[in-house]
Amino acid sequence: MLEMLSLPTVKPSVPHFSSGPCAKRPGWSVSNLAGACVGRSHRSADGKAKLAEVIELSKKILGVPANYRLGIVPASDTGAVEMAMWSLLGKLPLDILAWESFGQEWVKDVTDELKLSDVRLMKAPYGSLPDFSQVDFSHDVVFLWNGTTSGARVPNADWIPDDREGLTICDATSAVFAMDVDWSKLDVVTYSWQKVLGGEAQHGVIVLSPRAVERLETYQPPRPLPKLFRMTEKGKLIEGIFKGDTINTPSMLCVEDALDGLKWAESIGGLSGLINRSEANLAAITKWVEQSNWAAFLAETPEIRSCTSICLKITDEWFTGLTPAQQAECAKKLAKLLEKQNVAFDIAAYRSAPPGLRIWGGATVETSDIEALLPWLDWGFATVKNEMK
Repeated sequence: MLEMLSLPTVKPSVPHFSSGPCAKRPGWSVSNLAGACVGRSHRSADGKAKLAEVIELSKKILGVPANYRLGIVPASDTGAVEMAMWSLLGKLPLDILAWESFGQEWVKDVTDELKLSDVRLMKAPYGSLPDFSQVDFSHDVVFLWNGTTSGARVPNADWIPDDREGLTICDATSAVFAMDVDWSKLDVVTYSWQKVLGGEAQHGVIVLSPRAVERLETYQPPRPLPKLFRMTEKGKLIEGIFKGDTINTPSMLCVEDALDGLKWAESIGGLSGLINRSEANLAAITKWVEQSNWAAFLAETPEIRSCTSICLKITDEWFTGLTPAQQAECAKKLAKLLEKQNVAFDIAAYRSAPPGLRIWGGATVETSDIEALLPWLDWGFATVKNEMK
């Protein structure tokens, strides 16, 4: 038998480290939703006022340029990304970048569903990024800012030229509100409330630059568009979408929850406060990893490590000698053990990612809870290793 570590004495106050839906903001309570416009039409004056407030407050906190449009759309970030691709792609060749599971989903949409023929795929393994110098900006470009399932993020947007011909379409759902996104380099940005704001599911957000609006108003894609994807009527942008006239019926409880998260974000200093909280969580885990003899970041290059979806791999020599199936079993046992101890819920690596752990470090997570979790990771791995060896 191996020597066992002592059971840690301090547990995280909030053991919620899921990468989506994510932890609610500190101090959250259902009572915060008491002002929700329920039992009313979302098209009533009060309902539209709530939706418009979410739009304007989101733009303010994120620093979205005044001439960009921000609208609430159906089906979470997935719906927003697919709305953009179905409505905009096909006019120019496409470069699509993928380095984790969700990027691969957009590749599948482009090749299998939209059946675009002039497509260049640029891939990288989990924990790495593609070679951005190979991107052709006379093409449209689809990419993620942050790999939610790989823990690798784009360090900046310097690789995107200002004089690009094509549109840049960015899935930024686990980046906005936690990272400094350069809006001037992006023509379409999508995200959902359920990530860094800790909001409820099923609602997405799409942000359009003037160049994206121009494409929408001048290009008719060679495919039928479902009602949920239509952003134009008679060749003109449906401006109401970006003022609170949503395409389908939103949950006003979810809207109220989004407002609560946005107002909390404003109270802690807006975007800079959110970024600082998330970076502090990454810093705490970095300090622990530097001392660990069994864990490392999946993203080996420090500059590309995500501060939200923090992905860890297991480097212990005993573990690396296991078969892939045994490695997967070990990682699952570790995550389940920590959940059984009520110290960490939902931190197993994504099902298609290398076996390991994924700890959400977004702004709604307290650094003190991250710090309390870390000794439990050591205890948990030692316990599982002892059981399996």
